[in-house]
Amino acid sequence: MFAFFTHRRMIRLFLFFLISGLISARAQDRVTGRTFATRSEVLAPHGMVASSHPLATQIGLDILKAGGNAIDAAIAVNAALGLMEPTGSGIGGDLFAIVWSARDKKLYGLNASGRSPAKLTLDYFRKTGLKKIPAHGPLPVSVPGCVDGWFELHNTFGSMEMKRILAPAIRYAREGFPVTDLIGYYLTLSARRFKSFPNFAATWMPGGKPLKKGDIFKNPALANTYEKIALGGREAFYRGEIAATMARFIREQGGFLSEEDLANHRSEWVEPVSTNYRGYDVWELPPNGQGIAALQILNIMEGFDVRGMGFGSADYIHHFVEAKKLAFEDRAKYYADPDFNRLPVKQLISREYAAERRKLINPRRAARRYDAGELEDGDTIYLTTADKEGNMVSLIQSNYRGMGSGMVPPGLGFMLQDRGELFSLKEGHYNVFEPGKRPFHTIIPAFITKEGKPWVSFGLMGGAMQPQGHAQIVINLIDFDMDLQEAGDAPRIQHSGSSQPTGEIMTDGGQVWLESGFDYAVIRALMKKGHKVGFSLGSYGGYQAIMKDLNNGYYRGASESRKDGQAAGY
Repeated sequence: MFAFFTHRRMIRLFLFFLISGLISARAQDRVTGRTFATRSEVLAPHGMVASSHPLATQIGLDILKAGGNAIDAAIAVNAALGLMEPTGSGIGGDLFAIVWSARDKKLYGLNASGRSPAKLTLDYFRKTGLKKIPAHGPLPVSVPGCVDGWFELHNTFGSMEMKRILAPAIRYAREGFPVTDLIGYYLTLSARRFKSFPNFAATWMPGGKPLKKGDIFKNPALANTYEKIALGGREAFYRGEIAATMARFIREQGGFLSEEDLANHRSEWVEPVSTNYRGYDVWELPPNGQGIAALQILNIMEGFDVRGMGFGSADYIHHFVEAKKLAFEDRAKYYADPDFNRLPVKQLISREYAAERRKLINPRRAARRYDAGELEDGDTIYLTTADKEGNMVSLIQSNYRGMGSGMVPPGLGFMLQDRGELFSLKEGHYNVFEPGKRPFHTIIPAFITKEGKPWVSFGLMGGAMQPQGHAQIVINLIDFDMDLQEAGDAPRIQHSGSSQPTGEIMTDGGQVWLESGFDYAVIRALMKKGHKVGFSLGSYGGYQAIMKDLNNGYYRGASESRKDGQAAGY
């Protein structure tokens, strides 16, 4: 009978069983914990850092041990990631953060996202015949908000001089460091896409070859830029030589970003918004980000017996996907820059609204489409830090689409973001392009408190996966009693194909992507409910988290296996 199984057929069978969860992609021989857990939580009494790169994590830990606080450490880690993980971050992009202040015993939110060029208009896109803002080149470039975000955080909460905070990243940029596994993979892909763009090869293709795992990489141009920022503050980036270089380069490439756009940039402190999920307050930042989609999903799911459904069951996955579809239709319609719109945020995250939307879910059948609610007007890195005083930072930062626009200003060592691609070109849309407007944003930090005390600082990278991932992490922790590491390692669900803030409308129900680890019987049951189920490798985000033990006050850290990252404490 085995003669019928050719080599090719054996490979197909292996892939089938892998996708269906009958063969696990993770170790099964742990003495404790769930079978999908890759490692134990990290426990430490004084401080904790979790990021997507081990060297960046160690830099943050060194800052804490040297007397810096969680805010200082977060900035240092972010600077290091801009060097070491340029495929997901950098000072050409934007930043969002939620900070727990131990002194004030409250949360603060920072929106450090940049605005569209003042001299670029919707009429320009009409005249050029563009139906959508392109992903690459000068047109999707918006003002990079990251550096201003660093200084807002530092001026409000920081304790260590910025020169000391940026020094480790500067040293690594000059002396070099070995490229890690996953980053080497993505740098190779980026080289294929961007090698013909100006200044890309000179920065990330030493000797004309793509960087790969184990190559020693140096970025002296970025070291020089960081040094200017360390000495001259945020003004050294948004005015003067660096700003002039960025603006001149984009103008030469046919874009519109100007020195005035950079000089006029400002971050904004915002009030985080929350919903209570089974006794725990889950916090996100309001739009122009997509964080409240996670709150909408959780509000809808709270009306179901999720614990009784069980993790990985067809009932749980079905109800979760339908809740996501409902939330994302509102996301497509209402999430935009609040400076240009009256956004009905309170209504969107209210329990009453969730109860109305929940009624639309058919427990036996997947919906092909939902309409957004009728309401009156009203690739990325993530890191988290915590210090001995009790301060905690949840910070996310990105260029979008991995490395960004392909626009690398000469001699600066970083690529500019392409967030402007996320504007709609449909007149009357909440997220329609306008000069000086912040685009709809995908990157979102998250936080959970319990009875007014900090509990979990966490985030999960990956475009539209982020609110879906946030909701799954919360459900894993609260409904399924997973520990911090298990909650991130657990197989994930991703639904794609919802209507988009750029104007595209879902009409066919989209597609459910399931990570390896779900039973084939579950997949079959979902298909019977009308879901289109697929398998995708590597598109489920990257998670880091820090939990403060509510009884004994020590920290727990987690960093999942999908990235090169590390959680470490002392």
